[in-house]
Amino acid sequence: MNALIGTEHEFKIVKYNKRRGNIVLSRRAILEAERMALREETLKSLHEGAVLVGSVKNITDYGLFIDLGGIDGLVHITDMSWGRVGHPSEIHQVGDEVTVKILNFDRERERVSLGIKQLTPDPWSKAEEKYPIGMKISGRVVSLTDYGAFVEVEQGVEGLIHVSEMSWTRKIRHPSQILKVGDIVDTIVLNIDVARKRISLGMKQVEPNPWDIIEEKYPVGTTIEGKIKNITDFGIFIGIDEGIDGLVHISDISWTRRIKHPSEVYKKGQEVQAIVLNIDKENERFSLGIKQLTADPWDEIPEKYKPGTRVTGTVTNVTDFGLFLELEEGIEGLVHVSEISGDRRGNPLAQFQVDDVIQAKVLN
Repeated sequence: MNALIGTEHEFKIVKYNKRRGNIVLSRRAILEAERMALREETLKSLHEGAVLVGSVKNITDYGLFIDLGGIDGLVHITDMSWGRVGHPSEIHQVGDEVTVKILNFDRERERVSLGIKQLTPDPWSKAEEKYPIGMKISGRVVSLTDYGAFVEVEQGVEGLIHVSEMSWTRKIRHPSQILKVGDIVDTIVLNIDVARKRISLGMKQVEPNPWDIIEEKYPVGTTIEGKIKNITDFGIFIGIDEGIDGLVHISDISWTRRIKHPSEVYKKGQEVQAIVLNIDKENERFSLGIKQLTADPWDEIPEKYKPGTRVTGTVTNVTDFGLFLELEEGIEGLVHVSEISGDRRGNPLAQFQVDDVIQAKVLN
């Protein structure tokens, strides 16, 4: 009330007691009379489609109450802007003068629905012309969900970058791995549905798909060098280009060595060489081989161990049907039980043990 001290106003005398020397005044009575007169004038000009100027009287979570001159109207939050509005107070404050359009007027109940965004055309009406498929556009990230990111390309027009359209090579589980609200991103228009007000956008399409050029860059037979990114039961993954790993299957690690698990031979982070065996662009698979860096020793076996050649080997295994001899690393031969001399009544294999060094002759 201190703000009124020293100010001049008109008042209506509502009570006068001369004997007590008491006069009761009302400023509100005059304001109400003025407001009623103004209300009558305002009601005459109210009709659907009319454009008026009012002032913000109150702000709620769901909209703005606008004083149109003796009568209040509501601008619902959805009618404030074609774009996103988190809270009406983000755009207007109490006392702001705003231009509004009457969307609906119930004369009997004296309820007025107002709109601000209806004063400008719906941006979606020309979206198909402005954003053709294949066009490159920039926008601001306004929201993140599990399945993608919503990007505002202009006020009232948002597009969705699906999580699968964010990277050619990285497996993005959640958009927050690479984006945050407020980021400005470059995208390509993939599809537009004006009727449903949806635009599909792609981030990865801004850059060429590395799988399209990988075949030219690393043709089959090329020797590459890279770090081991991961080791699994079935092989090792080697980093080739950013986001592209090549697989060396366990069967392509060695010509001769029997490997139960790749970790017996390699460690994560180790630099290795390999040869490109195959590139499956459609399924995004890059096959590599390490054993192919050297010749297959079995190609030389027929020459090196011709039938009749005497050899010396170490017993690696004794079975019911014979002995296995290691002639060189990874090369084993079988001496069948029928080719072992000994006591016919006993077991001819009983005279041998693993690690025994014996001589034999190549039969086949």
